[in-house]
Amino acid sequence: MSDHNYSVTEIVGSSKDSIEDAIRGAIGRASRTVRGLDWFEVTEIRGHIEDGDIGHFQVAMKIGFRLEEPA
Repeated sequence: MSDHNYSVTEIVGSSKDSIEDAIRGAIGRASRTVRGLDWFEVTEIRGHIEDGDIGHFQVAMKIGFRLEEPA
């Protein structure tokens, strides 16, 4: 098994429905532009209040992706 080297980037996802949907949406979107996604870590959870109710959930997260070996 070879060693893996990673780069880490931060992204923010949001959803009107749930924290889980915010996470899934952010990872789904990142997976369309970043190859080798391997792990994530939620670093912050926050939201927006509208008229006394939750308007949307927001999650800040770090995602790790494997660096590709040179050709």
